[in-house]
Amino acid sequence: MEKRRVSRQRNPVQSFIRNAVRWGLAIPLWLLLARPDFQAWARLVGPAMDVGVWTGRLFVGLLKTGVIFWVAHTIACMFYILPQWERLVLLRLGRSVGARGPGFFVVPPFLYSVARIVDVRITTYEVKATKTLTRDNIPIDVTAAVELEVEDPEKAVIAVRDYWKTTEWASMEALKSTVGGNDLRPLLSETGRVAAALKAEIDSAAKDYGVNVRAVRITDVGTPPALVEELAVIARAERSAKAKQIQADAEKAVATALAEATHTLAAQPGAMDLRQLQALLDISKEESAMVIVYPMTSPMGRQIAAAAAGAQAGKKQLAQAKSG
Repeated sequence: MEKRRVSRQRNPVQSFIRNAVRWGLAIPLWLLLARPDFQAWARLVGPAMDVGVWTGRLFVGLLKTGVIFWVAHTIACMFYILPQWERLVLLRLGRSVGARGPGFFVVPPFLYSVARIVDVRITTYEVKATKTLTRDNIPIDVTAAVELEVEDPEKAVIAVRDYWKTTEWASMEALKSTVGGNDLRPLLSETGRVAAALKAEIDSAAKDYGVNVRAVRITDVGTPPALVEELAVIARAERSAKAKQIQADAEKAVATALAEATHTLAAQPGAMDLRQLQALLDISKEESAMVIVYPMTSPMGRQIAAAAAGAQAGKKQLAQAKSG
């Protein structure tokens, strides 16, 4: 994983330009400067050759060849072509002169040097806190995904040796600190709030390295199976208690409304009679209902109602006897 981060992808355009410059300089210079020495060495080889002169011309030819290829390679390495997602941190006599890129650059040798080429694309990696105790002393495994990008390439190269590794360690420490500062239930039910607090803590440390933390997401919270069952029992008990509390509040509200209605009807003359008429209207909507209207203070009305009720009951008993 680390090797993938620090290694750069091959840039075919930059390689082509460097090879063209390297061989375009090396071949003409070799033909002009080193080839005559090898030709003279070839003429000296023979039965009566002078060993000192022979080895001297060969050494001069090899030395010129090495110098020519070194000069050509040095000049070719001056040319840089950076893609859109890379930045080059440049040093002049050991001092940083800022970041360059993207595009084509020529970096003169000996005076300038390249500190590092940084990839500024958004990157996501995982951090894990295994067997970490929560504030209520429950061991859990938490996995979080951290999304970040290099915001200041110069600071990422100059201020820290390995900004990726340092940011990973800061993320892991922040994750363990966040888990230890919360109970288990918020970690399970309030992952958004916990992730926001975790992002703020990581970002406060990563900004010193030129890294910007874009987002933090808690992807997994591993809990023991027995604990999950206990939490389910607790949740069911809480839901049941909440339902009973809501029912009790509703009954209390109905009783309060009835008490207020009673006081209102008692305070208005004739309001009770209107309420009785409304009740009679509701009863008369039933098909099997017999409604007898009589004054409440009339003995005759009460006797008629009792007789009608007795006759209705007798009919029902007769029907049951016939069916039996």
